[in-house]
Amino acid sequence: MEKVVIYSRVSTTHQTTENQISVLKEVCERFGYHLVDTYIDEGVSGSKGREHRKEFDRMCKDMVRGKFHRILVWDISRLGRSLTHLVEFLNEVHSIGVHLYIHQSGIDTS
Repeated sequence: MEKVVIYSRVSTTHQTTENQISVLKEVCERFGYHLVDTYIDEGVSGSKGREHRKEFDRMCKDMVRGKFHRILVWDISRLGRSLTHLVEFLNEVHSIGVHLYIHQSGIDTS
């Protein structure tokens, strides 16, 4: 079973991560993935850097440690709103060999 994680983020307290996580857990079940962790940043803008998104930072550190092989996200905007930060993250993911599943776009980098 492939080890995967879910990353979810909302930027206001009026939003919830529950719908994102629920759908991505269904994806895990459908593909037989083993969900090893869920990282949730609430009330943090995607334009903020990694140092302001504690769970995103924890996920990146776990990725380097080899804790999982794939990251599932609802939408690319959940990973970041800054193009510079997003490109840096995508380069890091690619260099480590971790795959991304971006639900709303139907993108699977494997």
